[in-house]
Amino acid sequence: MTKRVGVIGGGQLAWMMAREAKPLDIELFVQTPNPDDPAVALADGVVFASIDSVEGTAGLASLCDVITFENEFVNLPALEELAGEGVTFYPSLESLAPLLDKYDQRSYLKSIDLPVPDFARVENLTELEDSAFPIVLKARRHGYDGQGTFIFRTPEELRENRHKLQKLDLLREAYVPFDRELAIIAARGTTGEIVIYPVVETYQKNQVCHRVLAPASVSPATEARVREIARHLLESLQVVGVFGIELFLTPDGEVLVNEIAPRTHNSGHYTLDASRTSQFAAQLQAVTGLPLGSPDLISSGAVMVNLLGFEVSTSDYADKRAKLAAIPGARVHWYGKTESRPGRKLGHVTVLTDTRDRDRLVALAEAIENLWYVER
Repeated sequence: MTKRVGVIGGGQLAWMMAREAKPLDIELFVQTPNPDDPAVALADGVVFASIDSVEGTAGLASLCDVITFENEFVNLPALEELAGEGVTFYPSLESLAPLLDKYDQRSYLKSIDLPVPDFARVENLTELEDSAFPIVLKARRHGYDGQGTFIFRTPEELRENRHKLQKLDLLREAYVPFDRELAIIAARGTTGEIVIYPVVETYQKNQVCHRVLAPASVSPATEARVREIARHLLESLQVVGVFGIELFLTPDGEVLVNEIAPRTHNSGHYTLDASRTSQFAAQLQAVTGLPLGSPDLISSGAVMVNLLGFEVSTSDYADKRAKLAAIPGARVHWYGKTESRPGRKLGHVTVLTDTRDRDRLVALAEAIENLWYVER
C-alpha cells in the first residue's frame, strides 16, 4: 500500500527526498510558499502556504499519513493543536521541543551528559566586552547555513557589530580551537531500530559547509565516541527520523557536540551516491515504519563539495557542471534554482574514490573547488 508523506518545506532537502520516494512506493507532498522551490517539480502534490502556516499544514495533513520537516523553522504551539487532532509528526513535536532554541538545545544536551562547549544566555551585550576573546555568539532561533552565528576576536569587533545583535536573543559559547570538525548522520525508526552512518569530516568557511570527506580519518576511539553520542541522543529523545549531528574534535582528542539538526543534513548529501541507503531514503523509511536500509559505503571513500553561489546571476553554469561531471566517479546534483547569489546552495558534487587517504581526498575537494570558483 502506497504511503503518503508530507514535508514542511520545498527546498533541496525535500527535492532529494522526493527523488528517493518513488522506489519506496511513497507519495510525497510539500508545503511551501514558493512555486520555484526545487521540490515543487517532483512532488506528488503541493500546498502553497508559508512554512509556518498552521492552515497550510492542516491542508498538508489532509493529503498525507505523516508529516516531517525540511528545516527547524517550526511553530510548535500551532502544530501542537494539529497533533491534538490526530495529525502525526515525525520527529514528534515532543522530541523537537528541546532542540529548536539553541540555548535550550545546549541545556538539553548537557542534561543527558553529552559534551558541549561552555555556554550561557546573553543578558547584556555590554557585559560581553569583558569576556575572553575570541567569543562565539549564536542567534537562539532561526540560524541556518551559518546565518546567525558570529565570531568576534576582539571587543572592538563586537562593538562594531552591535547593531546586528541588539534585536537578537543570543547564546554565548566558548570558542573551541578544534583540530577538525566532524559530523554524523543517524536514523531511528518507529520500532526503535537505529542505523548510524560513517563519521565524516566537514570543512566550514564563514560557518557554511564547503566540503565533506567520507569517512573521516579518525582513531577508532573517536569514531566509537561519536557513534555513542549519536545513539544516546536518538534514544534519549525517542526520535523517529534522521538527525544530523555536528561535532568538534579538539587537539587533545576530546569530542564536543556543536549543533543538532533534527532532519536530513548537508553533511549527509554524500549518501545519495556513496551509501547503500541515502539519508533521504532513510528518512522516508523511518517515518513510514519501513525497515531501515544499510548505511554502508559502496566505495572506499567519497568527497562531497557544495556548489555555492559566488556572484549574482541567473546562469545555470552548464559548462562548469559538465567539467565537474567529467571527473572520474563524479555525480553532479543541480537543484534547479533560478537565481545565484553569493553563498546560496545551488547544487553539490560527490566523487566516489578508491581511497580513504585524507590528503588525497582533500586534494580532490580542492580541485573541484578550483573548477567551480576559479576557472571561467
